[in-house]
Amino acid sequence: MEFLLENLPIILMFLFGMGLLIVEAFMPGFGLPGIAGCILQIAVIVMTYVKHGGMAALGITVCILAIVGIVVSLILRSVSKGKLSKSPMILNDTEDAMSLDVSEDLKVFIDKEGITTSALRPTGMAEFDGVRLNVQADGVFIAKDTPVKVLRVDGRNVIVRELRGE
Repeated sequence: MEFLLENLPIILMFLFGMGLLIVEAFMPGFGLPGIAGCILQIAVIVMTYVKHGGMAALGITVCILAIVGIVVSLILRSVSKGKLSKSPMILNDTEDAMSLDVSEDLKVFIDKEGITTSALRPTGMAEFDGVRLNVQADGVFIAKDTPVKVLRVDGRNVIVRELRGE
């Protein structure tokens, strides 16, 4: 009983620090609970070293690291398969290749006329109806401020040709 009362501050700091670290695991970012929890755990190690020596401090350090490792693995498991995976805090939406296909959106620019806002060597920028796009010249250098026309769209590549008195 005397041992417990003598080490009560160390035990309380250990438990409170672990609680703060667990709270930090559920909060986005690295904030006050995580910093306070780390400080308390360092204080536990230092106080253990002062009162009981190096081997006890090493033992408590191993205990702290083991508990933190177990808690992190349980949280990660819960995030992927458990109750936490159903939480609104966890993003479960996925993107597939079809939703990332922008070529259909870019096809509205076919046969549109615009002007280059940079030199095309062979790629650069052009503006079409107020929309700036990365474009690619159809084989030749095109100078800045030259009228161009969209020939085709190949995936994300918008292929343009210089307009010459057409």
